[in-house]
Order: sequence, then C-alpha cells, then structure tokens
Amino acid sequence: MSSRFLSIAILLVVAAVTLAQNHAHTGAKPAPPTPAQLAFERFKKLEGAWIGKSTKGWEEVVNFKTIAQGSVVVESSFDAHPNETMMTMLHMDGDRLTLTHYCVAKNQPRLAATSFSEDGKTITFTFVDGGNLSSRDRGHMDKALYRFIDDDHFSTQWTWFQDGKERWMEEIVLERKGK
Repeated sequence: MSSRFLSIAILLVVAAVTLAQNHAHTGAKPAPPTPAQLAFERFKKLEGAWIGKSTKGWEEVVNFKTIAQGSVVVESSFDAHPNETMMTMLHMDGDRLTLTHYCVAKNQPRLAATSFSEDGKTITFTFVDGGNLSSRDRGHMDKALYRFIDDDHFSTQWTWFQDGKERWMEEIVLERKGK
C-alpha cells in the first residue's frame, strides 16, 4: 500500500470521527418516529396466536409473526373461509406503512395506511393497487380499519369493493389466545 493512499485513508477516518463527534456534541436528537412507524411497532407487538370472531358469525385462528430482521409482520388467518388460509403482510415502504392481503379471491390487494387517530389506536388502510386485479372493479378487499383496544384485544373492519362500490363490510374482534 502506498504511503499516499495510507495518508488519504487516515485523513478520511479522522474526518469521519470528527464529524460524528461534532454531531454528538450539538445535541441533535433523531427525528421522532412518524405515526406510520409507531403503527408498525404496534403491529410487531401482536406476535403470537389470536382468536378472531366475525360479525358474520364465523371464527378463525390468527397468528402474527415478525420476519426479515423485524421488517415484515406476517398475519396468517385460518378458517375465515372453511379450510382456507389467507395472509396479510405489513411493512414499511419508505415512510409509509403498507399491507398486502393474499386473499381467497385469488388476488393480492395492496393498501397503505392513510390515517391514524391522534392516540395511534386506530389505523385506516386504503387501496393502492394489487396483483391479479384486471381492473379496480374486480372484487377485492379495498379498505381495512384496525382498532387497538389493549395489548390483548383489537378489531379489524374490512371493506369489499366491486363494480364501482363498496359491497359489504364486516368486523372481526380478536383476542390474544389464552387470555
């Protein structure tokens, strides 16, 4: 290694350390988390097994798991439709929280969190786009509303959209298994 290259490398390291120390001494604090980031952290806390009861009369088993070094929350739902499993994946996409729902309708609508209640306990997701949707008018889950009650209880409301209008909505009340 040439002495000139070594000198440049040392100067770069010293400059980087000095910059870091100056930043630390200014008292600059990192930006506070956004509502989307706080909501994503709330979804991570759902990890485990849940029992869901629908206003349409059915019951399901729901499991939440965080994967990919904490970057994705996977919701696996079994028996909302007899002997079928659906999945919903939540993750940050830049500064917005998104979800993709893998539905028994054989499509994959993608929704983004578009509103957050002031206390962070209610999050509304609305349709962005999706896979296997030849047009927006093909039936798909179009909106999801999550309401967090406490660490062991929350509810969701899902809206179906088809032929230019909302067709139906149901609410699912979930309780952490074993509570």
